[in-house]
Amino acid sequence: MAQYQPFHSHPTAPAYRLPAGSCDSQFHVFGPADRYPVRPGAAYEMPSATIETALGLHRLLGIERGVIVQATTYGADHQVVLDGLTAAGPSYRGCANAVVLAERDDAYIQKLHDAGVRGARFTRQGLGISMAPDVFDRAVARIRELGWYAKFQPEPDGMMAQVEQFEALDIPVLLDHMGRADPGAGAADPTRRKLESLLARGNFWVMLSLTEKLSRAGEPWDDVIPLAQALIAANPDRVVWGSDWPHPVSVKATPNEGHLLDQLARYAGDAATLKKILVDNPARLFGFDK
Repeated sequence: MAQYQPFHSHPTAPAYRLPAGSCDSQFHVFGPADRYPVRPGAAYEMPSATIETALGLHRLLGIERGVIVQATTYGADHQVVLDGLTAAGPSYRGCANAVVLAERDDAYIQKLHDAGVRGARFTRQGLGISMAPDVFDRAVARIRELGWYAKFQPEPDGMMAQVEQFEALDIPVLLDHMGRADPGAGAADPTRRKLESLLARGNFWVMLSLTEKLSRAGEPWDDVIPLAQALIAANPDRVVWGSDWPHPVSVKATPNEGHLLDQLARYAGDAATLKKILVDNPARLFGFDK
């Protein structure tokens, strides 16, 4: 199994103070391996990145809320998320791997909901978890019953091959990683155009994340700014931000999360928009105010 880079060992605080209630809308927890074994056939395994380390990072950054997103590494076994939510407390939520809706019974799904899980993520095909169309339809029906959101991870070359799977959905839909649009293609990029049209519908959301991998230019990632700003302009009430810590399957050095938040301030352009992205929008999508 390939060896991937660990998280940044000496992150720094952002250059500004985050607004109260700021949320990291996507981070993952891995390990320790003796307590949380990877599922058979997992596409990757990451160095340990525990909930305690994640919470310490959030304190450094000024983040008070977060969403623990189940990694494909663990498949339908969500114990790492359940334990993480217990450790993190009521200001945190979880996002399940959607395979759990096909592989576990109603009692287990209710256990996840009671712990604070509020969404289910459909992962890209290359990570080894896929669903037949009828299984997908049943999963979506269950998400609707639970009042959750559906989350879609785009393929490395963009989300256009997946669009037919989700564009007709009428439930809340969160699209990861800016749809993996090509920042160098500008307004002509079909992924960017599709994202803008979906955001105009009202039930679609986009996550500003994966800046460091989308960029072709490298830090300070100037080439991603026009893309992120276009998505914010399309619907500033449907945009959230996630660190993606500990940056799974990174083959290059992982980013300083404080720098990612500095980049977010450049995307937002003003304090009011920044507060929407970090506080107001995630509070509404993830149910922090309920």
